[in-house]
Amino acid sequence: MNHTISKLNASNQDRFALKLTARLSDSADALPHDITERLRAARMQALGVRQQTKLASNSQVLSNGMTATLSLGGSDSELWRRAASFIPLLALVLGLLAIQFLGNDERARDLADIDSALLTDDLPPAAYTDPGFAQFLKSRQDL
Repeated sequence: MNHTISKLNASNQDRFALKLTARLSDSADALPHDITERLRAARMQALGVRQQTKLASNSQVLSNGMTATLSLGGSDSELWRRAASFIPLLALVLGLLAIQFLGNDERARDLADIDSALLTDDLPPAAYTDPGFAQFLKSRQDL
């Protein structure tokens, strides 16, 4: 309903603009050249603004009862360009997830190496309670 009202307003505005330009064109022949050039430039500028507002109105929020939808508008190629702009973001997220999983895997391998060294070594029980024991195992693995 709101969409049809805005279309009616746009058509009324277009009709008014046509009538206005017809009246202005009738008396334009009597004006000096410099004024007609300034008017032509202003007319072109107004048409440019009108085109920009039409393009801006292509993306709008459409409401239907209790729901709202964002209408992106534009052609299919424009939609593909917008979708393609999310590819770098997706690559960034995937890269961060890969770094997280690889970091966890490396830490798990370090802990597994310490556990295997604990289980295979012949040490007295007092060595297991020593605070520097984990450091000793790590330094021993580096050799």
